[in-house]
Amino acid sequence: MKVPDSPSPGKKKKSSLMENLLGLLRVRVKRGINLAVRDVRSSDPYVVVKMGKQKLKTRVIKKDVNPEWHEDLTLYITDPNVPVKLTVYDHDTFTKDDKMGDAEFEINPFIEALRLDLPGLPNGTIITREQPSKHNCLAEETFITYTDGKVIQDMCLRLKHVECGEVEIQLQWIDLPGSKGL
Repeated sequence: MKVPDSPSPGKKKKSSLMENLLGLLRVRVKRGINLAVRDVRSSDPYVVVKMGKQKLKTRVIKKDVNPEWHEDLTLYITDPNVPVKLTVYDHDTFTKDDKMGDAEFEINPFIEALRLDLPGLPNGTIITREQPSKHNCLAEETFITYTDGKVIQDMCLRLKHVECGEVEIQLQWIDLPGSKGL
């Protein structure tokens, strides 16, 4: 009888991303509201979304403190306990970009709603809601809803470390064939 190959003592088998991947989280960065002025009369904002070692960014919108991006940034999710950090910057041509505030949010409530696996709900059904508190960056109550056959969460995040500004985003899950799944 042949014994299967096993890693040498002291060496761990390196797991692939696909083995640990739960799926993809699409973060739609919708718009900024009343962002801080960092240039003479306006700002040239863009958003950076970070989760663990992943870092994605939107395009720069020139001279606008109420920008509309409507851009999708996709993060791969291996650990739903890792928070997502969103930072707004003002693009400067000749100097370092200025920070215009940041916000952090948890994806666990969204993941838990997905795990309920509730197909066939009426369109617009609210699965759960989350209230703003001193422990989160929500500017207003957020709802996780069943919309067009998908679980969606719209959020309005109040930026911290800045005098004003909010960013509206939407979360949507993308199942990936071959991944571990939820």
